[in-house]
Amino acid sequence: MKNLGNKIEILYNLCRDKQLKITPQRVEVYKALLASGDHPSAETVYAKVKKNLPNISLDTVNRTLNTLSLIGAAFVVEGSGDVRRFDGNLENHQHFKCVKCKKIFDFKHNAFENIEVPEELRHKFKVLRATVYIEGLCQSCLEKENKIQSN
Repeated sequence: MKNLGNKIEILYNLCRDKQLKITPQRVEVYKALLASGDHPSAETVYAKVKKNLPNISLDTVNRTLNTLSLIGAAFVVEGSGDVRRFDGNLENHQHFKCVKCKKIFDFKHNAFENIEVPEELRHKFKVLRATVYIEGLCQSCLEKENKIQSN
């Protein structure tokens, strides 16, 4: 994985800044999140981490993912459905979710980079982040749907 060492160093710095211990569990959960390459649920991360840390619990993985999101080392992909999904990609990007297969895809569109927050919100609230989340059918599901309709 490209820049894994740099990303682990970012985790170490974020933990130190927030006065959190750098535990083997946190590091393994973070590595599993980064290695996934998609937007895994806590259960998916747990299955990967359990291979290296057989005594870890799903609760520990879930709490660790939530902590990673609170300190800025990961994001919760909002609107992803009943199961919370996490993203270790901290670069500015947007998400597309297929409503049929539930896969979440990253994309980058420059027009979405600097979303202007309405003035009334800026005066009433402290906006931490503005994101773009688009739903529809992915190419694979669209092709399957078109094939069914043409038969």
